[in-house]
Parts: sequence; C-alpha cells; structure tokens
Amino acid sequence: MNIKSKLKVILFLQFFIWGSWLITFGSYMINVLHFNGMEVGAVYGTMGIASLFMPSLLGIVADKWLPANYLYILCHFVSAITLFLAASITSPIMMVFVILINSFAYMPTIAMSNAISYFSLESNKYDIINDFPGIRIFGTIGFIIAMWLVSLLKLELSNIQLYIGAIASLILCVCTLSLPKMSITRHTQGKQSVISLLGLDAFVLFKEPRMAIFFLFSILLGAVLQVTNTFGSPFLHDFALNPQFKDSFVVEYPSILLSISQISEVVFILFVPFFLKRLGIKYVMLISMIAWTIRFGLFAYGDPSPIGVIWLFLSMIVYGCAFDFFNISGSIYVEKSVEPKIRNSAQGLFMTMTNGLGAYLGSMGSGLVVDYFTYNNVKDWPNIWLVFALYSLVLATVFMLVFKNDKNEFNHS
Repeated sequence: MNIKSKLKVILFLQFFIWGSWLITFGSYMINVLHFNGMEVGAVYGTMGIASLFMPSLLGIVADKWLPANYLYILCHFVSAITLFLAASITSPIMMVFVILINSFAYMPTIAMSNAISYFSLESNKYDIINDFPGIRIFGTIGFIIAMWLVSLLKLELSNIQLYIGAIASLILCVCTLSLPKMSITRHTQGKQSVISLLGLDAFVLFKEPRMAIFFLFSILLGAVLQVTNTFGSPFLHDFALNPQFKDSFVVEYPSILLSISQISEVVFILFVPFFLKRLGIKYVMLISMIAWTIRFGLFAYGDPSPIGVIWLFLSMIVYGCAFDFFNISGSIYVEKSVEPKIRNSAQGLFMTMTNGLGAYLGSMGSGLVVDYFTYNNVKDWPNIWLVFALYSLVLATVFMLVFKNDKNEFNHS
C-alpha cells in the first residue's frame, strides 16, 4: 500500500471516530439523559477548552521531543478509553469531565493528522495543494459512513454510538504504525531563544497584521461551526413533537439527512485548490461566511413538509461550501505561511483558534441562545437559527472590510 493509500485509511478512521457520535450525542443527552441547553453546550464546550492549548502544546511536543505519529497513537488510545467510560455516564458534571479528557486527547489529533499528511506527501514528492484535498475527502467519507451506520442501526439515542467511536480509535492506533516516522528538531545547532526552546515559535505569526486578523476570524468562524455540531441533530429530532411530522424521514433518520452536509463536503473540497489559486484566502473565507448565513437561514424556514424539506436539503448542500472553504483552505494557508520547523506548532495554533476559542464560544453562546428561546420546554428554532444567520452575515461584512487579499499568494506553488 503506497503512502497516499495509507493516509486515506488514517483520515477515514480519524473522522469516522468523530462522526460516530459528534452530531448525534447532543440528541442523546437531551432526549435520553434530559440535559438542558447549557449542559449540552458545556459538554460540547469541552472540545473548545481542550483546543485552547492542547493542539499547540502537543504540536510543540511533536516538533521537539516525540515524533507526531507516535504522539498521535498515544492520543487515540486515551480517546478510546474515555469514550468507553462516557457510555456509562448519566450525570452532566461527570459527562463534562470525561468528555473534557477525551477532548484533551482527540482534538490535537485533527491538527496532527494534517501535519502527518503534509510531511508524508512532501517526503514522497507529492504536491500538498493538489494532492491533499483528494486524500482529505476520505476523512469526510469516514464521517458520513459513521453517521449512516449510527442512524440506520437506530443508535442516535443510544450510548452504543460511543462504543463504536472507541473501537474505531483502537483500530486507528494499529493502522498508524504503518506510517513513516516523522522528524523532530530538538538537535538544532546553535543558541536558541526562550521562545524557541518552549516551542512557541508559531505565535510570532501574530506579529504580522494579516495573520493576526486571519486567526481572529478563525475564532469567530470556529464558533459558527460548533453551533450546528451541537444543535443540528436536536433541531431535527424536535420535529417529532409535531404530530404531522413525527413519522417523517427527517425525524426517523436525521443523521442521514445531516450526512448530506458531509457528502457536500466531498464535492466542495475538490474546488478548494481552484478557488485558492484564483481568488486567494480572503474571498474563499468570505464565500464560507456567506454560505453559513444561507445555511442558518434555510434552517430557520425548513421543516419536514414537502416545501420545507427542500430548504433543509439545500441547507445541507450549502454546508459543504461553508465548511471546506474555511477549514480546509485555512489549514493549507497556514501550511504555506510558515517555515517547516514550526509546521506542527502552526497547525496546532490554527486548531486552537478554531476548535479552541471558537468552539468554546460557539458551544456556550449557542446554549444560551437555545435556552433563551425555549418556552415551556419547547424551543423556538426559527428564531434561534435567524440569530445565528445574522451573526454570520455581520461577520462576513466586517471581514470584507478589514482583511486585505493577495490573490497571487498560492500561484507559485
């Protein structure tokens, strides 16, 4: 098996693990464990807390002390153990604690999987911009298959979804052993600064105004992504409260409908190199923000009726553009903006901004909005989604005004 095939397997499992529970876990907590909006937001917020420092911290470790692929295996082993434990928990406080430990282990592996892929491709003379998106697609495919598996087996409101993720984590540990060992830089010659010794080199990127603005909006966009991860599935499950919709496909198989979002990712990811090279990172990110606005607006007016389901379906298609045009292009942008010696640290920093500060703000903020628009245990989903749509629109407007573009930044690659 060549290196590209191995990386496809690794990324497939990386996101299969997440897809087995990330989208449906909120529905399990609300409908089975009877957690409220803030409690669910707190559980999902642990991913943001962990991502505040763990991707950067472990990126430093991978750059200077322990090869990233070995560290990657260790993280997924811890992730497997915590998912097994979480399956038996019914207390909000304990769930927050165990998922926090899981997040400490799992969240850094997203950035590490990118860094491992970039290293492996470059070592084998492949071009990152042209070849990585085609490999990254298999991560999305893994996410989709996990969602379909959980939905078709009627496990969306079951703790078995956590066991599936745990088993996949152990399989990934074994598969990662086949990858080439990555290099570390602890033997660098000459006197090093305190910043370099601590592995904080990537933070110097904030000295450049353009990169500082990029990371600021990475936080704000990370908040948007976490909103649908947390409350997309509970939103669709709530249509069961309406007798007219309780036996609809949307209520019976919400994960299959939501998986169209990931199928859309598979398509839009192929357009990332084209748009990055022709438009530059500014307009690619701007397209993402507009897509998020449309996504939430369609959610606000969607339902399982013949017309309403069309809006839901279109919202899933728009998601692919919203996600890929920021998350994938942003990762590539960071990769092309830093020196190889801080590759892992820079990817970890990007994850800290998006899945750290952004995810935490998104989880807690969306929990507050959901509880605010909940009356007698019934959620006013149209107004909830319109609030998020307005946020995305304001974000797009401000970004367009403050971020300067250089459409030729990728043309040399």
